[in-house]
Amino acid sequence: MPPKKRNIELGRKLKSRKVQERAANARNDLARRYFNRELSWLKFNERVLEEAANPAHPLLERLRFLSISGSNLDEFFMVRVAGLRGQQMRRIGELSIDGRTPGEQLAAIISAADALMEQQQKLWRALRRQLKLHGIKVITPSAIGASHMQAVEKHFREQILPVLTPQALDPAHPFPFIPNQGIGIIFDMRRKSDGETVRQLVLIPSSLQRFVRVPGSTHRFVTLEALIKRFVGQMFPEHRLIAAGAFRIIRDSDIEVEEEAEDLVRYFRTAIKRRRRGRVIRLKFEKGLPDELAQLIRSELGGGSNIISETAGFLGIGDLAQLVDEDRPELKFTPYTPRFPERILEHEGDCFAAIRQKDIIVHHPYESFDVVLDFLRQAALDPNVVAIKQTLYRAGKQSAVIKALCEAAEAGKSVTAVVELKARFDEEQNLHWAAQLENSGVQVVYGFVDMKTHAKISLVVRREDGELRTYCHLGTGNYHPVTARIYTDLSFFTADPRIGHDAGQIFNFVTGYIEPTDLKLLTMSPLGLREKILALIDDEIAHVQEGRSGAIWAKLNSLVDKAVIDKLYEASEAGVEVDLVVRGICCLRPGVKGMSSRIRVKSVVGRFLEHSRIWAFGNGADLPNTSARVFISSADWMSRNFDRRVEYMLPIENPTVHDQILDQVMVANLLDNQQSWMLRPTGRYERVKAEGVPFNLHQYFMTNPSLSGRGDALAEENDVPTLRLVRKR
Repeated sequence: MPPKKRNIELGRKLKSRKVQERAANARNDLARRYFNRELSWLKFNERVLEEAANPAHPLLERLRFLSISGSNLDEFFMVRVAGLRGQQMRRIGELSIDGRTPGEQLAAIISAADALMEQQQKLWRALRRQLKLHGIKVITPSAIGASHMQAVEKHFREQILPVLTPQALDPAHPFPFIPNQGIGIIFDMRRKSDGETVRQLVLIPSSLQRFVRVPGSTHRFVTLEALIKRFVGQMFPEHRLIAAGAFRIIRDSDIEVEEEAEDLVRYFRTAIKRRRRGRVIRLKFEKGLPDELAQLIRSELGGGSNIISETAGFLGIGDLAQLVDEDRPELKFTPYTPRFPERILEHEGDCFAAIRQKDIIVHHPYESFDVVLDFLRQAALDPNVVAIKQTLYRAGKQSAVIKALCEAAEAGKSVTAVVELKARFDEEQNLHWAAQLENSGVQVVYGFVDMKTHAKISLVVRREDGELRTYCHLGTGNYHPVTARIYTDLSFFTADPRIGHDAGQIFNFVTGYIEPTDLKLLTMSPLGLREKILALIDDEIAHVQEGRSGAIWAKLNSLVDKAVIDKLYEASEAGVEVDLVVRGICCLRPGVKGMSSRIRVKSVVGRFLEHSRIWAFGNGADLPNTSARVFISSADWMSRNFDRRVEYMLPIENPTVHDQILDQVMVANLLDNQQSWMLRPTGRYERVKAEGVPFNLHQYFMTNPSLSGRGDALAEENDVPTLRLVRKR
């Protein structure tokens, strides 16, 4: 090669090498600044799993945590892993917040998930031994005993066998469709008549429970798949069993909405059917399944495109929830009955009268969700109510909210329901509710094609003294009566005309695409919520620069948005003290000198699922203080919440409500040392060890009335212990 060409080629290589080095350095910088979103979620599920090993919990509650960790992991694969696999298949090279490609993320996820599943099986073995000591036994068919075997066999023959459909696998009978989370048992059988090998497949119907109770006085169970193997001769009387094994699959279950979808309802009805046939993402084999059978299943269900593992234990950890339902109250949390807000009772149950007097906030699950239902029921029955507007993200299967809206419409009121079809895994239920609402005369609106309506708002317009007054409910959680018993959330009620005006503007934005131009108090996404948060953080930085204190407290489910994280880093190094309670995903790396030295992150995982979103800014003084700027919201600090969802943020001005949220809820979360974990700069979560007096925030709220809903009688007793946070800097 001539010298000139050689020099040009050398220059190209050097340039290419420098580009690669810069790219590598940039990715390393990202890894130093942020945690990976998916791996952070797996860390959260590890904390859930750790509760299954927590001896402070009753035994069946520990089993519940184990089953929840299994269900969580299934959903993670259905959605997050499926999405990354899709990116990888389409050769999309988009990097994660910490600079990883989809392939790099998948490799790390699989390793972490496999370790998590191994820990699940280990914990199941340990809990199984402890359950046995309390008379709850999961046994093999061989341990049933002759005295009960006949009854079990009769049950199998009469109650199970008629539901099963064995299918031969041969050229005339191709491999059948396996539904998402489906479990199958594959058999190699030898025909007695000619010695020919026959391959058979039996799917376990979802209509059958995984555990079958053995007759007798004790709580003894045998798994359905074990019974099918034990009585295989009843299905195949002319065959002898050679080999058998079970497997389980997870399918891609996310629904991607195409922007050109002309009819959203029709699109989702079709998409739900497509989802049931989504590509296989995860394939799990029972340990000991012969290689030949495993290879057949692998090739029929997508070959090398799915993620395969072998399980030495129970397939489908989430199904252990069936055992939790056993009637053994001594092995469960003491039942808790929520309080009904005393202030509403003092108004003889008249929600409107209580709200008209002053704002009120209800703290679920410690205070009953019935107050939200009563608000809507009263609106439905009140002849002075002329209009109701309601957002519906998740409402549950037996929804009193839907019933109240239908009754209101049938009574001649103007009722509008914004039903979110894109609420993941509730799409089919929401379609059902939408049809029922429309049949009752409710005006049903489905919102945007490319955005979810995630704000939780009820608006009631009532005629009073010849004028119209608007009452509002704004929640941090869903209008779901089941989750309201186990999720900690806030319900804010107000008759403030400014909030009523703003809520009406949000409804008009969703129903008519009319962008609000003059919001009085509320901030909403996708129209400026991120910018408002960044401005509030900037205000704290300015306070420090002017010689005052700067402080930020935030309670969230997830923290992912890069712009907000970078601004918090900036605030930290400017001198602002930042305390975050982030239950789940956290991509922010705390406690790093020169970057996040004044940021502390904790996660609370306990009896109730921490779900409320609360943000507090010191406003020139240490937190808590009476002048602090306090907000509640439906949004987490994630890009999707800022850019692709309709959310709200509400400032709290009422002094009593302000004190309850800041001095009670936030302080209690920061004080908790019984069910809290601290996030370290390495990404490791360490369980908080109690120093001094133990404090369990859930127990505190279960045994102490709230400030906002106490009413005059309880207020005079002044029986709410004052919480005091002493921060060691």
